[in-house]
Amino acid sequence: MPRVSHFDIPADDPQRAQKFYADVFDWKFEKWDGPMDYWMANTGTEEPGINGGLSKRMPGQLGMTNTISVPSVDNFSKKITENGGQLIIPKMAIPGVGWFAQCTDTEGNVFGIIEMDNSAK
Repeated sequence: MPRVSHFDIPADDPQRAQKFYADVFDWKFEKWDGPMDYWMANTGTEEPGINGGLSKRMPGQLGMTNTISVPSVDNFSKKITENGGQLIIPKMAIPGVGWFAQCTDTEGNVFGIIEMDNSAK
């Protein structure tokens, strides 16, 4: 069963946002070695939960986005649209990580889906 596996926090000022989450929740941030400015967020290991990331806010990006791990972005993109959802950002590669798409549900809530594949380019 696909589960939420990652969250993404958009920030107008990434350093300020990292300081906030570190000071309030003691989260740790590490710069991602990828093709964009992105910081991986480690939220701890003491309790069940997920880790995420933080990046500069893109135009129109409103709030945190949860990403759901799926075995096939193609298959789940089809299931999403067949069930009343929409694709906002079609399938794209995150180099060395996998295949990603951003969607909305029937209520307009934004979420991502990811198919892990370290050979994605």
